[in-house]
Amino acid sequence: MLIVHAHLQIIPAQEEAFHEAVQALLPASRAEEGNIAYNLMKSTEQEHHYTMVELWKDQAAIASHNASEHFQTFVTHASAFMAAPMDLQVFAGERV
Repeated sequence: MLIVHAHLQIIPAQEEAFHEAVQALLPASRAEEGNIAYNLMKSTEQEHHYTMVELWKDQAAIASHNASEHFQTFVTHASAFMAAPMDLQVFAGERV
């Protein structure tokens, strides 16, 4: 299993538009083959900071997700929301 943490710093004036875009991304991503979980978390310590926490079966599932129409649509609009470059972290994990 692969775990992805995508840290997103959002421009305050674009936060509502960001939420709208994420509402389309979440269910479509969760429905993908190989997806185990796909959740957006809001920081309690940093204003306008979010982390997308994703769990995937394997690298092929991530590659398929990255090529999906819903993800590519989100990526196309993401630059308008972002106050800083996304910080992406990928971890290997297993259920215990």
